[in-house]
Amino acid sequence: MINSTFRADFPEFESTIKYPDSMLTFWGTLAENLILIDRWQDMKPFGVELFVAHQLVTASMNIKANEVDGLPGQFLGPANNKSVGEVSVGYDTNMSMELGAGHWNLTSYGKQFIRLARMFGAGAVQL
Repeated sequence: MINSTFRADFPEFESTIKYPDSMLTFWGTLAENLILIDRWQDMKPFGVELFVAHQLVTASMNIKANEVDGLPGQFLGPANNKSVGEVSVGYDTNMSMELGAGHWNLTSYGKQFIRLARMFGAGAVQL
């Protein structure tokens, strides 16, 4: 069950108020059904946790957007610059993007998940 180990492995999600058990159970159940044991083998629990962490972050973005009368579910993508007065900062978001990974690029958990999924999905490599 995802709730038993997830919060210990990812203490940044320890708040049961911000991330209720029902939310973990929902995304965990989905992940358990989508992530194939045949591909992931012993790494499946880690894949499930990364999937859940990614979904929790994106769900939190939707909740936050809704709280400020925004549109939950609206895709904004990562910010690559910000200005406050005369001070501005920018980041090279392309440098950390996983090509062709779509929404998985929205969180560091998603990037880790898609990297592993691609490795396990490729199957064995023989030289």
